[in-house]
Amino acid sequence: MRRMVGTVVRGIRTPIINKGDNLEELVIDCVLKASESEGFAIKDRDIIGITESVVGRAQGNYAHVNDIAEDIRNKFGNDTIGVIFPILSRNRFGICLKGIAMGAARKIVLMLSYPADEVGNHLVDIDLLDEKGVNPWSDVLTREEFRELFGAARHPFTGVDYIDYYQSIVEEAGKECEIIFSNNPLTILDYTKSVLTCDIHTRKRTQRLLKANGAEKLYGLEHILTAPVNKSGYNEEYGLLGSNKATDTEVKLFPRDCQPLVERIQALMKEKTGKTVEVLVYGDGAFRDPIGKIWELADPVVSPAYTKGLEGTPHEFKLKYLADSIFGHLTGEEQRKAITEYIEKHKVDCQDDALSQGTTPRRLTDLIGSLCDLTSGSGDKGTPVIYIQGYFDNFTTQE
Repeated sequence: MRRMVGTVVRGIRTPIINKGDNLEELVIDCVLKASESEGFAIKDRDIIGITESVVGRAQGNYAHVNDIAEDIRNKFGNDTIGVIFPILSRNRFGICLKGIAMGAARKIVLMLSYPADEVGNHLVDIDLLDEKGVNPWSDVLTREEFRELFGAARHPFTGVDYIDYYQSIVEEAGKECEIIFSNNPLTILDYTKSVLTCDIHTRKRTQRLLKANGAEKLYGLEHILTAPVNKSGYNEEYGLLGSNKATDTEVKLFPRDCQPLVERIQALMKEKTGKTVEVLVYGDGAFRDPIGKIWELADPVVSPAYTKGLEGTPHEFKLKYLADSIFGHLTGEEQRKAITEYIEKHKVDCQDDALSQGTTPRRLTDLIGSLCDLTSGSGDKGTPVIYIQGYFDNFTTQE
């Protein structure tokens, strides 16, 4: 009988995960118990996704704002610091800014991109820019000019005015804060030659331009807390990138050493079930909110570690193209059989343009990580582990 169900995604409930927990044993135990209670069998090429948050928690990968401050002091000394292109987020950047401000000697020049930050949080509607005759690609605005033109800039979901919020964080640390608005990274060099870049996916270009045009002390968030400070957590590759607020004075850093974790879980699942499942650690997925216009993507990568079977991009036919074009003259069971035979015959060539028209060659880890992130959510579902079956099935798959 032909299989009637394709991909199935399950959120797996786990206990609250804390520092020192044996994560691989806990994940495997919860997956196997879910399999038994829900009546699904473990199969080859199933996928286990584990959110980066619980990996960092189990590792105890936390840092205090005092640790951030000390690293900032060590890197910038007595200089005025240009802090440029941060995202607008209390969770992702507010607590980091607190540590940065504490470490600054006297002044921060905070440069915000507009009309939106890198991940789509808007300070002002783009139509209002046109109405006011402002060109965001060339015009540099002071805080006063921005307020005069656009008034308050409240986030559509949280109601937070991030201009006031970020300024208050710096000033509460006892430091002077000057806010400007520009999309040109070189603007900051008119204010200081000591710069901390806070963008995520555009950071390498930003740093390259600044270095080529006279920046003297140049660091990114990925260079802060790359090693322990006062026995703090750290991340050698990403530093503060991907960190989240844990408490009012602590951040949880993006997890480190994830590759051994996914490989151990895969090996242990093979021992216990005889099946080879794929495993990945996932962070923010890549999807856009249609109302708030916000992309997730606040983590430096969707997946910091995954097993080898998740490398590459999907090999898929555009089924609609086959049904409408090559086999448009057929219907019903005759059409299904013809398409099935065609896919089986040509599946090694399915990346050919004529066969895969309309399929986007995105990486498997980005697609699967996004699926996991949407399933687990960011609140109280209590499912930090995701179990996916049938992801690699296609139209021809039979039970």
